[in-house]
Amino acid sequence: MSEKVLNGTEGLDLVKEIEKILGFRIKRREREKIIAAYEFAFTHHRSQFRDSGEPFIIHPVAVSKILAELRADLATIIAGLLHDIVEDCEVSIDEVREKFGNDVANIVNGVTKISNLNLTQKLDKKEAKFKMKVETIRKMLFAMSDDPRVIIVKLADRLHNMRTIQHLKDDTKRKEKANETLKIYAPIAHRIGIHKIKWELEDISFKTLYPEQYRELKLMMNRKLQERQSIMDEYRRIVTSELRKYRINFRIEGRVKHLYSIWTKMTRKNKAFDEIYDLIALRIITESDVDCYKILGIVHSLWAPIPGRIKDYIATPKSNGYRSLHTTLVTHNGEPLEIQIRSETMHREAEYGVAAHWLYKEGISSMRKNPWFEKLRKDEALISSFEDLSALSKMLSGGDEIYVFTPKGDFIHLPKGATSIDFAYAIHTEIGHHFAGAKVNDRIVPIDYELKAGDRVEIIVNKASEGPSLDWLKYAKSSSTRAKIRRFFKNKTNAEFMERGRDICKKLCKRLGKSVDEFLESDTMERVLKKFNINSEKDLFFKLGEGSITTSELLKTIQPEEEESKLPEVSRVKIKPGKGKEVLIGGQTGIDVYFAKCCNPVPGDDIVAIISKRGISIHNAKCKNVRNVPLEKQLSAEWSLSLNDMYRVKVIVDFDASDRSVISKVIDKFKVKGAKVIKYTVESGKWGYDFMDANILVKDLGHLTSIMESLRSIKGVQRVIRVGGAI
Repeated sequence: MSEKVLNGTEGLDLVKEIEKILGFRIKRREREKIIAAYEFAFTHHRSQFRDSGEPFIIHPVAVSKILAELRADLATIIAGLLHDIVEDCEVSIDEVREKFGNDVANIVNGVTKISNLNLTQKLDKKEAKFKMKVETIRKMLFAMSDDPRVIIVKLADRLHNMRTIQHLKDDTKRKEKANETLKIYAPIAHRIGIHKIKWELEDISFKTLYPEQYRELKLMMNRKLQERQSIMDEYRRIVTSELRKYRINFRIEGRVKHLYSIWTKMTRKNKAFDEIYDLIALRIITESDVDCYKILGIVHSLWAPIPGRIKDYIATPKSNGYRSLHTTLVTHNGEPLEIQIRSETMHREAEYGVAAHWLYKEGISSMRKNPWFEKLRKDEALISSFEDLSALSKMLSGGDEIYVFTPKGDFIHLPKGATSIDFAYAIHTEIGHHFAGAKVNDRIVPIDYELKAGDRVEIIVNKASEGPSLDWLKYAKSSSTRAKIRRFFKNKTNAEFMERGRDICKKLCKRLGKSVDEFLESDTMERVLKKFNINSEKDLFFKLGEGSITTSELLKTIQPEEEESKLPEVSRVKIKPGKGKEVLIGGQTGIDVYFAKCCNPVPGDDIVAIISKRGISIHNAKCKNVRNVPLEKQLSAEWSLSLNDMYRVKVIVDFDASDRSVISKVIDKFKVKGAKVIKYTVESGKWGYDFMDANILVKDLGHLTSIMESLRSIKGVQRVIRVGGAI
C-alpha cells in the first residue's frame, strides 16, 4: 500500500489494486463506496498500530484484498474494510448501517460477535488436548448459518492474521492462535469448500506449532520435487499427446500435497515420508462433465487403474459440494500416479467453495444452498445438543465419508463405519427415533452392520415405538446421531422432572387448601420466584422434580414459620416418639422411621410414609411397592430442613467391557464428587458390555443427580441408572 493511501487522503489506490485482482473495472458508484469505506476505517483506526509496528489500516485493507481474490460482492469487500470498526473503535452498528446499508452492517455485526467469543482455553497439561468452550462454538455456528458471508470475512481476517503471526511476541499466544485456527477455522473452510484458504491456514498453523517438523518435512518435500520434476514432465507429455488425439479442450497442471496434509497422514497411519505415494499428482481441467468421463477412459487406456482407487465425486459429490474424478494408475515405470479430472466450474468450486457462487453471479441465495449451511439452519436444535468437544470437533472436521443410497436413488453422506441407525437419523430424526431394523441391498442386516459405499438402504419403521434405546449409542458412529439420541433421553428426563415437580406442587397446594392455579396466580408465587431466583412456573416444577428445590424449602417460603401451626393435621395413627430428624410426619419431627431399601429415598425425592408391623418406613413416592398400599396405611411425609446425614442409594453403571479402566475412573469420580462407596460389584453383561452395581452414600437428590451426570461423561460409559429411582 502506498504512503498516499496510508495518510488517509483517499482510497483510490486501494480501488485500483482491487480492480487488478478482479481483472475488470469497477463501476463508478461502487468505487465511491469502497473509497468511503476506506476513509471511514482509516479515520477510526488512525491511532492504532499492529504488533509489527505498522498502521492498523494495513490489516482491513489486506482482508479486503483477500475477499477480492475470492471474487466477493461489494457488500462483503466493504465489510472486510470495516470488520474491526465496531469492536475496536467504539463505532455503533447503527452508524455502520446508516452509512453503508443493511447488508454491510449485518456482516460486520456477525463478524464482531464471532470475534468477541472466547474460543480457546489453556491446554490441558495432563491430556495435552485442545480445549474450547462448547457454547461459544454453538454461537459461532449460529452466527454464520444465516449469512455465509459472515464466516467468509472471518476466514479472510484469520488468514491475514496468520500470515503475520510471526510479529506476535508472546509464544503462548501464537500457539493458542494456531491451535484455534487448526481446530476451528481450517475445518470450517473445509466444510464450506474453500480449500484455497484451508490449506494455507493449516500449513501456517503447522509451522507455528511444530517448527522443527515443518522445516524437516519442507526440506524433504523440496528434494522430492526436484527428483520427481523430470518424471512428472514425462507423464504430462504422454497424457497431453494422447488427449490431443481426441480433440478435447483441456489443460494439465501439477498438484502438490500440502505439508500439513502429508504430516497428518504420516502420523495417523504411522508411515515414513517415502511411503506417501500421492505427494504429487496431475490435475486435468476440461470444459464439461462429459469430457471428464471421456478423459478418464483415455487415461485408463494408457495405464491400468488400481482397483478400489477410482472415486467418482461428480456423480456423488462430497458433503461440502466438492466434485471431481480421482483415479490412481500404475504407469509404465511400475509406480502409482494419481490423476484428478474436473471441469473449470468444478475447479473454481474446489478452490473457492461457497464463494464460487459469486463467480457465477448467483449471489447469497445460492451460497445458502451449500449442504452444510442448510444443515446448520435445519439442525440448530441439534447443534445445541452437542455437550462435548469431541462431538463438535467431528462435526466441524467431517473426517472420512462414504455415500449410500436411499430406495429412491438419492445418496446420503455418512461417516466411515456408519450403521443403519446413522442412516435412519440422517434421513429424519423421527425416523431414527422409530427405527426397527434395516434392509441393505434387499437383505435384512444386523444392527451393527457397517454400511459400505454404494449400499442401498431401506429403514424399517415401528410407529408404535416409544423411542430409541440407549443401547443404540453402541452402534451409532455419527456424532450427530449420538447427539440426537442423547437429546431424546435428556428431553425425556426433563419431562419426567416436570411431571414429578407438578405432582409435588399439587400435593402441597392440597395441604394448603388451594388449587395449583390459585397458587400460581397468587402473590405468594412472586415471593417463591424471587426466593429461588427462577423465572417461571416451569422452572419451579423442574427444580422441584429434580430435587434442587425441596418440598420443605418451598413450604417454608409459602408458609412462614409463625403460621405453620395452621397446617392441617395428616397423622391418622398413634405415632411413637423417637430421635428421627430426617423427615416430618404429619408436620411432626422426632419420629422413629426407617428408609426402605427397595427404593432408598434421598432428600429431594417426593416421599411417603408407610405404616407396617415393623414401624414407619419411608419410600420414594414412585416406588412400585407403594402402589398397592391402602390409603389408611399411608402418611404424608416431608424432608426436614436441617439435614446433615448421608443417604444410601444404589446405582448401576453399564460400560464397554473392552475397557476395564472405566471401573477405576468411576470409583475416582465417586470420590471427587463427595460420594462414599459402601461396596460395589462388577459383572459381565451382554453385547460386549459389563455393568457395575454400586452402593454409595449421597447428601440428597441434587448431589446424586450431579454424580450420575458426571459418570455419564466418562468415555466408555453407556448408561447410568438409579435402582428404585427415576433419574
